[in-house]
Amino acid sequence: MNAIGDLSPTIRLLAAALAYIQKMRDNDRSGLNPAVGSKTAGFTALGIFFFFGAVMASLAATTLLWRGTALDRIWDLNPMAYKQLAPLGRTVGILFLLLGAALAATGIGWFRRRLWGWRLAVVIIATQVLGDVINCIRGDFLRGGTGVIIAGALLLTLLQSKVRAAFA
Repeated sequence: MNAIGDLSPTIRLLAAALAYIQKMRDNDRSGLNPAVGSKTAGFTALGIFFFFGAVMASLAATTLLWRGTALDRIWDLNPMAYKQLAPLGRTVGILFLLLGAALAATGIGWFRRRLWGWRLAVVIIATQVLGDVINCIRGDFLRGGTGVIIAGALLLTLLQSKVRAAFA
């Protein structure tokens, strides 16, 4: 399969996510809790972040499942990660596909303001915080510490009662 054929699942996912975001913007905000008010830029940015993560996880999965394509050059951005993930091959590729699906579902639940979407967001971000703490314990203080600060701030934001109240 050529590089374009390998990329098509990722492009389809991104196109579907963008179409969904546009549809949500065009809607009359039906089903949203009027007590919460209008969507903020941060609310929208976090939802887009979940879709972006879904695309990136799907791209990683594609490059791990179908090797030898032009897409493999994307790993030049993080050769250490590739060195650690490549030996795990298909197993890790499938896990990345599952992560991409979970992130896409989270984005959908987030924009629809569903309780399950908020819960998925909390679980995903909390898992990221845990991973960053483990990185710190292993001695990678710069990346781990930065991750703990950023993901921790996101988690604290998600756990605020005002944010939680936005979900039905």
